[in-house]
Amino acid sequence: MPQQTSRRRVVTNIALSLDGRYAGPDPLDSGWVLPYAVTDVASDHLTSLWTPATTALLGRVNAEGFLAHWPTVIGAEGTDPRHEAFARWLVDTDKVVLSSSRTEAPWERTTLVDKPAAEVVDELKETDGGDILVLSSASVIKPLLAADRVDRLALTVFPVFLGAGPRLFDADLPAGKWSLVSEAAGEHGTLCLVYDRVR
Repeated sequence: MPQQTSRRRVVTNIALSLDGRYAGPDPLDSGWVLPYAVTDVASDHLTSLWTPATTALLGRVNAEGFLAHWPTVIGAEGTDPRHEAFARWLVDTDKVVLSSSRTEAPWERTTLVDKPAAEVVDELKETDGGDILVLSSASVIKPLLAADRVDRLALTVFPVFLGAGPRLFDADLPAGKWSLVSEAAGEHGTLCLVYDRVR
């Protein structure tokens, strides 16, 4: 691994079913995520992750979903203040989107990159800033885990079995130890876990 000149952490955040899946058989169906994703514990968990971050790293598909939805909650009546704060952060922060198909970014403060995820985070870690937060993009998180580039792994576990669909943890992950930083249980059996890589 290249020598790092900064202390920027790569923090990944993703929701998982109890059987380890980040999506069901229909990847566009996110109904299984509700009502767990809007619980107090999940909202506080997300806030703790984006607050120290100065860069959002996303895959193209998630960027299109996130950046279409989140700006619409700003100023919307009845919006949870934590969700509005996250939306403002997402709009205002620097964003790096990994894409091999887009040539122009339709979002402000966004850089499109067509490179392997590990190479991108190595370059970002050579710059000044806070955490590099990977938001729910399995297409980014999985290769970062495989390349041992994740410093903090944040999981929100929902008490459902999806039965089918892609799993986050593949069989070819490198061996390594992780230290539990925090755990919180909330409504509907939602469980938020944060682990740091022990190097």
